[in-house]
Amino acid sequence: MLKTRIQELRKQNKLSQEELALAVGVTRQTITSIECGKYTASLVLAYKIAKYFGLTIEEVFDFSDVEDL
Repeated sequence: MLKTRIQELRKQNKLSQEELALAVGVTRQTITSIECGKYTASLVLAYKIAKYFGLTIEEVFDFSDVEDL
């Protein structure tokens, strides 16, 4: 499971899941699934979310539990 700061960032910016979803071109259910750890965002979606918040992908998504190759 890839941990994210999406929910925290949304709340800081007073955004609903629906508003973020519309901004990055996905459904609210996709945002919900990413926040709950049921779905891992594609690289393109991760980039869009990070860019929306003015952050890098690494600042939004926690890769510390991802195994090294």
